[in-house]
Amino acid sequence: MAKLGRELTAQGVDVINLSFGEPDFFTPEYIKEAAKKAIDDNYSYYTPVSGYPDLRKAIVQKLQNENGLSYDIDQIVVSTGAKQSLANAVMCLVDPGDEVIVPTPYWVSYSEMIKLAEGKTVFIDAPVEQNFKITAQQLEQAITSKTKLFMFSSPCNPTGSVYSKQELAQLVAVFEKHPNIYILSDEIYEHINFVDEHTSIAAFDSIKDRVVVINGFSKSYAMTGWRIGYLAANKELATACDKMQGQITSGTSSITQRAALAAYQGSLDTVLLMRDEFKKRRDVVYSLLKEIPNIKVNLPDGAFYFFPEVKYYFGKSYNGKIIHNAEELCLYLLDVAHVSLVTGEAFGNENCIRISYAAAEDKLRLAVKKIAEALSNLK
Repeated sequence: MAKLGRELTAQGVDVINLSFGEPDFFTPEYIKEAAKKAIDDNYSYYTPVSGYPDLRKAIVQKLQNENGLSYDIDQIVVSTGAKQSLANAVMCLVDPGDEVIVPTPYWVSYSEMIKLAEGKTVFIDAPVEQNFKITAQQLEQAITSKTKLFMFSSPCNPTGSVYSKQELAQLVAVFEKHPNIYILSDEIYEHINFVDEHTSIAAFDSIKDRVVVINGFSKSYAMTGWRIGYLAANKELATACDKMQGQITSGTSSITQRAALAAYQGSLDTVLLMRDEFKKRRDVVYSLLKEIPNIKVNLPDGAFYFFPEVKYYFGKSYNGKIIHNAEELCLYLLDVAHVSLVTGEAFGNENCIRISYAAAEDKLRLAVKKIAEALSNLK
């Protein structure tokens, strides 16, 4: 969709792109200044595979101070983005034939990483009526003797759903009965949380040693292009991930690591300002989406996405052309409304579309207005 949107833009069409999972803010100045200084200070050599020791120490302190999680420096592996951290963990944990439980909707790369590890993905459907969150009963029913890993995100991409501490506790009660299952917790949207303080599933001591925490700087610090993330895990798994990464990319960019260190040594002021702006945008978009007839939309508690159910419009037509599914609906909205969105099928729910509100408020208002007009023309 992004590619098609760029092609239309190149033809002179004014396309509003709501398909990107990327903050529209600039990286804070103090972080950029740290990167410039790193260049002047000749940080131009290969870096340790797991990251500079002072950065890993800062990550340890962050996890302790913000999340109440205790780790040693040798339990941290810094990677070229949280995506690589996820891939490292999956490749080190999953053997051919192992089952990995993934709640749907899910971030698109989860299932592909599992395929690369030759594992089998077991999906648990979490519909909009459940705020796109699974129950402990669903989890228990999905577990078999082949289950090796549970993989989820909170706050979630693509739904914005956030598991509360109580909801996590209910899942933990299930994991306590199955001591061979690892939990991969993607927390990259940690600070874009509109309801409570973020709770990591690693905060539950009974399963902490089996939890792999994934985080990074892309979303909270508007550093998507800098490519840096990390994982925190038990020492054995962290060592394995270091070995895996050493054969693929080795260490993360030296300049990026110095910038990330500055990010964690600074205050959360800019992070919280961005969070507040996202919340404002969320409220605006939610009020506008609620006015569109025949779609189901919930109020997401975090991240910067809506994931409305739009199946009512399947089978409708425009100028004699029938819309059969979410992908065709997205193409229709791109062609007619000039708004770029993403089909929910890519995220495990074929009845939904993903709308990113990581765009300026005036663009969001105009985009939803155009979407509403285009949908009203379907008969």
